[in-house]
Amino acid sequence: MPAMSPTMTEGNIASWKVKEGLQAPFVYNSNADSTVGDSYSAGDVLLEIETDKAQMDVEAQEDGILAKIIQPDGSKAVKVGVRIAVCAEPGDDLSSLEIPAEDTPKPQQTPSEAKSADAPTASPPKEESPPTTEGPREADHPPATDKKHGARSYPFYPSVIQLLHANGVTESEASRIPATGPGGRLLKGDVLAYMGSIDKSYPKKQSERIEKLAKLDLSNINIVAKDPSAGKAAPPGQDSTVKQKADETTAELPTELTITISLSTVMEVQQRISKALGIDIPLSEFISRAIAVSNNDLPRQNRTPTADELFDQVLGLDKVPRTQDGHFNPTIMTMPPTLPSSASKLASKPDIIDILVGKKSTPTRSVRRTMTASSGGSAHVLSLSVSKGEEKLAKVFLERVKTTLQVDPGRLVL
Repeated sequence: MPAMSPTMTEGNIASWKVKEGLQAPFVYNSNADSTVGDSYSAGDVLLEIETDKAQMDVEAQEDGILAKIIQPDGSKAVKVGVRIAVCAEPGDDLSSLEIPAEDTPKPQQTPSEAKSADAPTASPPKEESPPTTEGPREADHPPATDKKHGARSYPFYPSVIQLLHANGVTESEASRIPATGPGGRLLKGDVLAYMGSIDKSYPKKQSERIEKLAKLDLSNINIVAKDPSAGKAAPPGQDSTVKQKADETTAELPTELTITISLSTVMEVQQRISKALGIDIPLSEFISRAIAVSNNDLPRQNRTPTADELFDQVLGLDKVPRTQDGHFNPTIMTMPPTLPSSASKLASKPDIIDILVGKKSTPTRSVRRTMTASSGGSAHVLSLSVSKGEEKLAKVFLERVKTTLQVDPGRLVL
């Protein structure tokens, strides 16, 4: 039976593609009646083999005649190496062919069995050698097997194999060394303890220590009792600290600055330009230019100069400018006009306190405000949000915008 793969150990014979030549009952070392068997050439399919993975054809390696089939069609679980047929050379007389008896293949020995078989031949010289200073090897040690898992079913570590070979310890002798490793594995310390190089109790102590540290011990954890003072009010000192932090947070909030302006002058300039030049300039253009002009050359605030400015001062290359450009961008809103009718109605209503007290109501004069009909004459509000420390500079900026739009808006379009 040929091995069709490295892992194949046995196979089934599905069918023979070539007929045998010897048809008489098969007898070893005897001549039998013969007929001419099928001849084949190199590359012809002789038989078909089945395994648990595939079904394959066996081809002839050279020319010949199939003399006798020993394993017929349908044979199951035929071991690799077992004789399945006898082949002859082309032109051989099958009637005079003697078929030798089949040699039963010996089971393959494992490396451990081979070493144990060679151990008795090497042991007599060791018995004749004088005793050494090393501790005696105990012959009554139990086998190195795991009590839970039975016999050893794992290979030795490379370090253990090197130590066993260096000290001439066979694998059969190593199986009697007490193993303290995980899962019953033999460790290097076990071999050293067996040889007497270290204390015999050391491997066991180390194994117990590692097993103990491998688990998280929660037996010494105590639950902390709830603090009864957790829900009480904070002490006075802590209260002042919280208040101080709240004040600091409030101080960081931006400041809102507003100023009221009138765009009536801007409307007049807009109408004059439209009549003279036929160009309609929107109010937003006047306002944006007024903001840009007002941001130029603002008074410099008291601030720490930058590193570049300090370096220029040391070299005498430049002086700190007295002015700076701003970055303010206000928001403009239109104030709704107050109607006189609503003011008179509000003034004519008696006060509820006066009614309850019994006080006589005195007539009040209603103040009328004259408002222009155009939207340009209505009041507008410039609103600006600034951080702490910029209030003074922001006020200067808003006054500039107001002056530019109300006094001389014509220079914005020159």
